[in-house]
Amino acid sequence: MAHVLVTGATGFIGGHLTRALVDLGHQVRCLVRKSSRVESLRELHLECAEADLRDSAALERAVRGVECVFHLAALTSAFRRSTLMEVNGQGCAHVARACAAQPQPPVLVVVSSIAAAGPAERGQVKTEQDLPNPLSNYGRSKRAGELAAVQFAARVPTTIVRPGIVFGAGGQEMLPMFRAVYRLRVHAVAGLQSPPLSVIHVSDLVELLVRAAERGQRIVAADHNGACGTGYYFACRDEYPDYFEFGRLLHQALGNPRTSYLHFPEPFPWLVGGVGELLGRLRGRPYSLNIDKIREAVAPSWACSCAAAQRDLGFAPRQTLLEQLRQTAVWYREHGWL
Repeated sequence: MAHVLVTGATGFIGGHLTRALVDLGHQVRCLVRKSSRVESLRELHLECAEADLRDSAALERAVRGVECVFHLAALTSAFRRSTLMEVNGQGCAHVARACAAQPQPPVLVVVSSIAAAGPAERGQVKTEQDLPNPLSNYGRSKRAGELAAVQFAARVPTTIVRPGIVFGAGGQEMLPMFRAVYRLRVHAVAGLQSPPLSVIHVSDLVELLVRAAERGQRIVAADHNGACGTGYYFACRDEYPDYFEFGRLLHQALGNPRTSYLHFPEPFPWLVGGVGELLGRLRGRPYSLNIDKIREAVAPSWACSCAAAQRDLGFAPRQTLLEQLRQTAVWYREHGWL
């Protein structure tokens, strides 16, 4: 895996992955858009290929000559479901097609999401063998991307990784929770029964992605529904704190003297999501807390098994969850994010 292409390299996970690949001595090419901010990539003296996920010809040129493609470019929210489908579903299809068009197709690692698999039943832990049942438009679009990649798996060696909630230096998904606990001394829990969560630190995820490229199982082309689990990996810790427990960990990580824990029964979370939807439309950019995210927040369980990643990839987090949350809190403080 000497020459690799990373899509979404200017994003949170992509940035960490790109730096790790450079540190490992790989030659890295980054797929960027005209509007991408590439200053951090230029500092690493990387090759940047300018292309849009909808531009098949440009994608084929970007893929040419590489041995592995990490596909991370995606949208997490949009006003319209069709926009998510175009970027996350059709965009993945275009990347896989560009790989298939090469004389010697590269390994393709598709970074999907546990949202594509959908939640587990209450009290259960989801495995790769379970049929996907995505709840949100985001989850459906990521599942569409998975299925698009499977269509080319007969020619392109493909592995699909489904991370849980990813946190760490530079991450914004958990930032509102950190800020609420730090600034307001409050941790909000949606619903009366708090769902278990699957989480992973970005450094652990990066290591898992590299191992998936090097020695992960590949999708079996005949398994078009993806139900058998071969070539799929959940990327998360093997502990599943619920929202309440996670608030207690944040309280400890931030060193707060006290934190209040507030349970908001339905329909309150939906009202909050509706307000977020309205605010997003007023400012012309989707708000992070919207109706689509509430669909996921009130699900019964997001506990997913990492047994396959442990077995095939030797995956094991380097530190405890509390230690990693403390490191994240320190980074947020040092960079003025809190």
